[in-house]
Amino acid sequence: MSSPALPDARRVRILAAGGTIAMTGHEGATPALDAAGLVAAVPSLAGRAGLTAETIINVPSAHLTLDDQLNICRAARDAARRGIGVVVTHGTDVLEETAMLCDVIHDAEAPIVFTGAIRPATAAGADGPANLMDAVSVAASENAAGMGVLVVFGGEIHHARCARKTDTTSLVAFSSPQTGPLGRVTEGHATIWSRLPRNPPLDPTDLSKRVLIVPSVSGDDGSLARAALAAEPDGVVIGTLGAGHLAPELLALWADAAERMPILAYCRPERGVVLQGTYGYAGSEQDLRDTGIIPVGFLSPQAARMKLLACLSSRLSIEETRWAFSQDDG
Repeated sequence: MSSPALPDARRVRILAAGGTIAMTGHEGATPALDAAGLVAAVPSLAGRAGLTAETIINVPSAHLTLDDQLNICRAARDAARRGIGVVVTHGTDVLEETAMLCDVIHDAEAPIVFTGAIRPATAAGADGPANLMDAVSVAASENAAGMGVLVVFGGEIHHARCARKTDTTSLVAFSSPQTGPLGRVTEGHATIWSRLPRNPPLDPTDLSKRVLIVPSVSGDDGSLARAALAAEPDGVVIGTLGAGHLAPELLALWADAAERMPILAYCRPERGVVLQGTYGYAGSEQDLRDTGIIPVGFLSPQAARMKLLACLSSRLSIEETRWAFSQDDG
């Protein structure tokens, strides 16, 4: 005998933003399904009380502009401000970036949940319907209230600040290398076993500033760094080796730039942060922290870029930006 359905804790609004979950075609899948079509593909959602659906945009996520992403996030935030749980269906290529931006601006208690699919809707074993059903369950759950923005994929619940797409074809395409999943969805029930503290929100007017991501490699002579700075960006997210290490000459170049613009530093290992004082050689994390460069903690470079874009548009100073990122620099 099946278990009785759990009562809905809150109304849910689905905002469709394209991606594989909305694509059909056995060879060369392309966008086809709008929000109503996505709901129709999940019989258990038919007639669900309090469920509404709207199409925001229907494109592959690689086609999204920063303006598109901000529009998606504002629509989700505005619904959450009315106490409605929100599900955003989205392409997986840049889902983590839009979800991170949404978490930066989200200022309500109702959860916002991002999901998508690895297989098109017409593929054998399409995963979109199950992911959508799970996401709706989380968005309706009081257990998820106050958690900010979540990513639900393959039955797992991740926080937007931690989630990364770590597999191109697995049905469990997203993981949180630093923290692991925060919970799981089983039989339509969201179980949360861990929570992240929320950060104060920002309200960017646009995302018109330019932020570059510049990695570092062994033997780096600074050519890429100098080319990036010659492009006159508004900020840069730089990769460091190990736990916050750079060649001394490269560190000096970025330290000089940090006097003029926000320069953020992430660690190349996806599980790790910039250390405080384990090493003391030239170019170590101690030297980096003695400069104006801002460590971003466990954030991925793409997540740090989205948050920095919001900081710049919100007219935060370099020191205010440092404080905003210090919340994830444990």
